[in-house]
Amino acid sequence: MNLNPLALDDLDLHNVSAEIVTYQNRPALRLVETDADDEGHAMAIFRGSIFKNGVLETEIAGDRRPDAPNDMRGFVGIAFRVQPSQFECFFIRPTNGRADDQLRRNHATQYISHPDYPWHRLRAENPGVYESYTDLAPGEWTKMKIVVSGVRAQLYVNGAEQPCLIVNDLKLGDSEGQIALWVGSGTVAHFSEITVLPVQGLAR
Repeated sequence: MNLNPLALDDLDLHNVSAEIVTYQNRPALRLVETDADDEGHAMAIFRGSIFKNGVLETEIAGDRRPDAPNDMRGFVGIAFRVQPSQFECFFIRPTNGRADDQLRRNHATQYISHPDYPWHRLRAENPGVYESYTDLAPGEWTKMKIVVSGVRAQLYVNGAEQPCLIVNDLKLGDSEGQIALWVGSGTVAHFSEITVLPVQGLAR
């Protein structure tokens, strides 16, 4: 199954503006966070999508908005098992990927679970467990693959054979919900088609 973000009528927008553009020589959906909630969440939910277990493959690009503070990172990702007031999400911080600071690099990828497990709680209670390094460049198309099975999920970036981030305890449990394009504070993001495939199992 393919989900096409260029079909704006299929998206429910929450705290984002959306437009179809040509970005780096390809059609893309541009999302800009407009009025994110207290945790900085903004998203476009694919209306009618249902996802429990499977593989999500797409390409995304994120960067700071020109008017964003310097501590914004261009947060962009994919939310899944989205239900009213809760969701799971993997996102990237593209400006951290090649930072001249190892700690920032270690925060290049992130898992969160809304509402109870925002990034700052996960980082404080389990340092280094729910985020990791991977090579990223701001504004560049980045391949993302998310493999979800039960309470486990893995994030693969740019075609790597091994996951860069492994989560063995998805905080919403073995749940089900919609799929969404997720944008954080101070971000302009671009999205291409999402392919949804059956899960083949997770390596341990």
